Amino acid sequence: MTGPSGRTLEIEPRKRIGLVAHDNKKRDLVEWARYNAPLLMQHDLYATGTTGTLLEREVGMTVTRLQSGPLGGDLQIGAMIADGSIDFLVFFWDPLEPQPHDPDVKALLRIAVVWNIPVACNRATADFMIASPLMTDGYERLLPDYTAHVERPISGT
Repeated sequence: MTGPSGRTLEIEPRKRIGLVAHDNKKRDLVEWARYNAPLLMQHDLYATGTTGTLLEREVGMTVTRLQSGPLGGDLQIGAMIADGSIDFLVFFWDPLEPQPHDPDVKALLRIAVVWNIPVACNRATADFMIASPLMTDGYERLLPDYTAHVERPISGT
């Protein structure tokens, strides 16, 4: 399977999963992770600070913890997506509560779309993703072709 650029990225059966949750959604993510712990523990988990601490303490998961979201954790996850070291993202964000770091939240969701990784923003979608046969199999993720953007003429120089 190849995209317009002919480029794909092989995603191994052992996935690298980003886990992020806003304060009002942390309980939902912890409950979801507890329910799916046997499967999630077969993968490499990365989480923003507080979320990672809760997952370790309350579910007993091994999680690579990054900074708290407002302190740059959302951006760290985004950078990992951009460099191909996160395979998919579970981001339970709160649509009813304004976030002081809202631009970071939007940037994280945007970069996931830019690099064509699966994103679950609620429990139902996360359930569908984790139940997919692709969760335990390899997968060739199509990489978008951004050559025209990278090679575009830059004015003012």
